[in-house]
Order: sequence, then C-alpha cells, then structure tokens
Amino acid sequence: MNRLTGKRVLITGASAGIGAACAHYFAAQGAHLLLSARRLEKVQALATHLTEEHGIKAHAHALDVTNRDAVNEYVFGLVAEEILPDVLINNAGKAKGLDKLQDGSLDHWDEMIDTNIKGLLYVTRAILPHMVERDSGHVINIGSIAGHWVYPMGAVYNATKFAVRALSEAMNIDLLGTKIRVSSVDPGLAETEFSAVRFDGDTDRAEGVYSATVPLKAADVADAVVYVANAPEHVDIFNLVIMPTVQRYPGYMDRNTD
Repeated sequence: MNRLTGKRVLITGASAGIGAACAHYFAAQGAHLLLSARRLEKVQALATHLTEEHGIKAHAHALDVTNRDAVNEYVFGLVAEEILPDVLINNAGKAKGLDKLQDGSLDHWDEMIDTNIKGLLYVTRAILPHMVERDSGHVINIGSIAGHWVYPMGAVYNATKFAVRALSEAMNIDLLGTKIRVSSVDPGLAETEFSAVRFDGDTDRAEGVYSATVPLKAADVADAVVYVANAPEHVDIFNLVIMPTVQRYPGYMDRNTD
C-alpha cells in the first residue's frame, strides 16, 4: 500500500548520492518534494526533472545546514508558503579524512561535527515544533553503521554518527504521547560521493574503497528510506541497518582479489 502519495517530503543534502536517490524514490510514490543543498543548480535541475517525470510539486532551495540563521529563514519561508513537510529526511552529512585521532585535522573535525550533528539539530529544531503543533510527522535521520561499531581511523566520524543514533532514540522518547515518529536508516558501504568528499577529491583513493567488491548503491538506501516512511502510522521503525551482502561488519568485507 502506498501511503506517501500527496505527502510533502523535505530532503537535506539532496544534490547527489542518497539524498538525490531519495528524491527520485519519493517522487515515484507521488510525494511532493522540498529539496535543499548547498549546490542550488543541482537541486533545481533535480526538482525540474522530477516535476516533469512524475507530475509532483518540487521546490529547490540553497541551504547550508550548518548555518543556523539560514535554516531558520528557510523554515520561516516554508511556514509562510504553507508548505511545511510531512516527512523530514535529515540526509546532509559527511566524513572528512581517515586518520588516527592523534593525527587528525581539527578543520575536518569541525566540518563533521557542524554538519552531521549541529546541522541535523538545526533543521530538526526548526521543523519539529510545527509537527508537534499539528500532531503529525515523521523524522528520518540518515545515520551509518559507523554509529553502531567503531573502526580504525574513524573516531570523530564514528562519534558524530553515534550522536545521530542517540539523538534519534532520544527524540522518540521526547515525542512520546504524540503521533510523530522518528527513525534512522543506517547504511554500510555505499558507493556515492562520500569517499571522494572524505579524501578531498582524491578520486583514485575514493574508487579504491569500492574496488573488487559490490557495495550498496544510493538507490538501495533510498528504497529502505521509502519503506520506513511508508509504514502504517501506528508503526515506528526506530532503526534500520542495511549493509551490502559482501559486508557483515565495518572491518569485514569480501573482496574479489583474483
């Protein structure tokens, strides 16, 4: 049963990867879209394409989730236009660097903490009171298996994703007595721009992360997100962990080295 037709879905970080894939999957279900990212031209093109392909309404907006004032201004505009979302997908996030803690870049740490934790909080804090007021809504946070198991040289990224998991669980408790649901979808190895961003555009190093194996695609994660969002209103899927079949743990990956 499709319960998403006519719903309005806000997706942060929608310019590429999992965010863009989610936009395609929700549009195919007949949901209207609020697409935001720093790269305005990307989300504008995506909004136009999905409107033409699926006949839905799609709005594009340039947004840096780390800018608290910009987030508040964006949501104020949604209120004024009466287009607040039914579903919020907190997708914007990043990893930067792969170093032992004692060798880590403070700039990289700031980027990850500001985006993965504070950005998620800014957007959620701006949207959630409106969901509470109308007693309906669904917040879906895109986490990571890095929020379940730590791995070498990923301490700060791990910490940010453990924070996302904790925030998802704590929000559910804070919203007890309302009809608002909070879920997290936590993927393992997924082939997106993630590694290219992590390695500052070093595409050869990024491609090595996915070589000789079969990672998840952004579409696989988007399919899971739509499944979570489409659950009946009395069902709250707290956490969905999704890994490629070749991966059973962050440090255990089957690679074809023949």
